[in-house]
Amino acid sequence: MSARSQQVDVVVVGLGPGGEDLAGRLAEAELSVVGIDGGLVGGECPYWGCVPSKMMVRAADLLAEGRRIPGMAGKSTVTPDWGPVARRIRDEATDNWDDTVAVERLEGKGARFVRGWARVTGANRVVVGDEEIEASRALVLNPGTKPWIPPITGLAATPFWTNRQAIETEEIPDSLIVLGGGAIGVELGQVFSRFGSQVTIVESADRLVALEEPEASELVEGVFADEGIGVLTGAKIRRVDHADGRFTVEFEDGGPVSAEQILVATGRRPDLAALGIASIGLDESARAIDVDGRLRAAPGVWAIGDVTGKGAFTHMSMYQAGIATQDILEQDPPEADYHAVPCVTFTDPEVGSVGLSEAAARADGRAVRIGHAEIPSSTRGWIHKVGNKGFIKLVEDRDRGVLVGATSAGPLGGEVLGLLALAVHANVSTATLASMIYAYPTFHRAIEAALDDLSG
Repeated sequence: MSARSQQVDVVVVGLGPGGEDLAGRLAEAELSVVGIDGGLVGGECPYWGCVPSKMMVRAADLLAEGRRIPGMAGKSTVTPDWGPVARRIRDEATDNWDDTVAVERLEGKGARFVRGWARVTGANRVVVGDEEIEASRALVLNPGTKPWIPPITGLAATPFWTNRQAIETEEIPDSLIVLGGGAIGVELGQVFSRFGSQVTIVESADRLVALEEPEASELVEGVFADEGIGVLTGAKIRRVDHADGRFTVEFEDGGPVSAEQILVATGRRPDLAALGIASIGLDESARAIDVDGRLRAAPGVWAIGDVTGKGAFTHMSMYQAGIATQDILEQDPPEADYHAVPCVTFTDPEVGSVGLSEAAARADGRAVRIGHAEIPSSTRGWIHKVGNKGFIKLVEDRDRGVLVGATSAGPLGGEVLGLLALAVHANVSTATLASMIYAYPTFHRAIEAALDDLSG
């Protein structure tokens, strides 16, 4: 090894939530650990992802609640002000996106931190800057993903936003085109609309939140129509131009759409070629790193987080980090199980889902029964009155008598999902669920109505 080379027990490439957690735990177990990241320790989630975006959602939801006061509790005049939101985001991101606290937290557990972009150069070996580091026990890959920019004519030459610019903005654009109708696009689109932007969401699929049940798409699209958010689905974009401070999107069919700003929210992908995984026999042209049940990707190599393709969620990265940590410490962990992965889209109403959709369950060859209940028909929904749209949908494996999937959409839909996620995870029988006592009047009591519909 060269003068700038060293050997340690574990090298962790990428210190997003899972990578930081794993590195810290292994260091506390008295292994020598080097954590490497060219970005901020903590990754996308606390700085430009989950946390600040939900601060924005919380603020936008408060505006909506204020506007719902007439007819329920008096009169209201709501005047949006983005200033407090922008300041709160900067405060949470520790003074304009500074990770000093996170670095000190990691180093306080005994790990060494190296700032830079690592490249794998051989079995358990990486190069970062002019330093070569070899892992004698484990190399852990957690490189995360970056926004995928579709190859639309003209787009790359424009000053478009990704989620980062949307989170960092100190001003609300008067109008906004959102390319992509997945979770990021619909959440941020609704936020900016509620703060005064004229928003149009453009989606190439035939519906918004296309990974969710069709009923969820219909719900979100209906709410957006009520709120004045434009939705173009099945849209084929021909080109994007930017001139005189405005963006114009031209389509294969239909007239153009113009706005002050464009947000590209068309998904995220890893850059495996830049990571150099071909040097250890892995396919750098793939969309994800293939791992086994204990997150092993190659001899002495583990991969966790978004790069594994099991779900681009912080909770997935943390879950996988726990298993990989135990495996590296030879603690015989259980294999990863993805049959009950929960996710929540934080629109208003929220859309939470777990397990298989109805279509996926049928495609898997299962005999299914569907249970459905509307939130407005529940007592809590009636009490809630305005803003009470939503539903519970249950997907039962009829042969086994257990839930294999569920959707909870509505006010606090993500919280109501907790009971359903437990039921899918633990293979609780629908008979057992039907025998429970559900608190009255709650939103989660609508699950009981959906179970009644299932048995009907």
